[in-house]
Amino acid sequence: MNRSIKKYWPLFVLPTLTAFAIGFIWPFVWGIFLSFCKFTTVKKIKIVGLANYTKIFSDSSFVDALKFTSVFSIVSTILINVLAFTVALLLIRGIKGTNIFRTVFFMPNLIGGIVLGYIWQILLNGLLSKWELPLLALNEKYGFIGLLVLMSWQQIGYMMIIYIAGLQNVSSDIIEAAKIDGAGSFQTLFKVQIPMVMPSITICTFLTLTNSFKLFDQNLSLTGGEPAKKTQMLALNIYETYYSRSGAQWKGIGQAKAVVFFLLVVVISLIQLKITRSREVQA
Repeated sequence: MNRSIKKYWPLFVLPTLTAFAIGFIWPFVWGIFLSFCKFTTVKKIKIVGLANYTKIFSDSSFVDALKFTSVFSIVSTILINVLAFTVALLLIRGIKGTNIFRTVFFMPNLIGGIVLGYIWQILLNGLLSKWELPLLALNEKYGFIGLLVLMSWQQIGYMMIIYIAGLQNVSSDIIEAAKIDGAGSFQTLFKVQIPMVMPSITICTFLTLTNSFKLFDQNLSLTGGEPAKKTQMLALNIYETYYSRSGAQWKGIGQAKAVVFFLLVVVISLIQLKITRSREVQA
């Protein structure tokens, strides 16, 4: 039986590989090629070399979007993980109604980003107008806070589940031994529990950082990049460059921005993984 499986394994793998190649690899390679071109359609292409890439950073909207995205990603990653870990710590203590709380916290993750964006736009604009404050699309600070609230509300429940799984794997014997040695609650937390759940921290940090950096649908529906594109993130900037600006040159520039964006996400993710995984080794 095993020999038969080994003999015919390409027949089982080939459909998946074919779909992956057609749906991902080929469009990815073609997209990189188009980033070196000026075009209106894929049949009207003119190769312009690195011209598209040289124009990216002279586009002030892209630079501003990069700055805004970087600050937002750092703040949201820290906030989401701290809150998710805190909630996880509370829920593993066996308080009454724990399962209900877990479900309630996790449910926002099941709702689409576009829907969440419009829901929170109505809620937050309603509160701001009630307090006689500028609406989200009229004030950069409130737009930033609104995106932060939305992202946190959606992501905390998912990260909480991962942290709960990690914390529950920490042996109670180790915690008891720490307490016997005179460790207080904070010492036990920072010297025992956090080092022991570093794999969970690595996963959650990776997910929140990448999700924040490539945020699109919530940004589109909540603020739309307003006011004056001051709350526009990189994904939305690329989308508007490609689809909203007229002229053949903008298609290629938008494609070049997408390639740069991909490289930024990869580099940042690898750096984050290296840092957090080094902590795992130390733990």
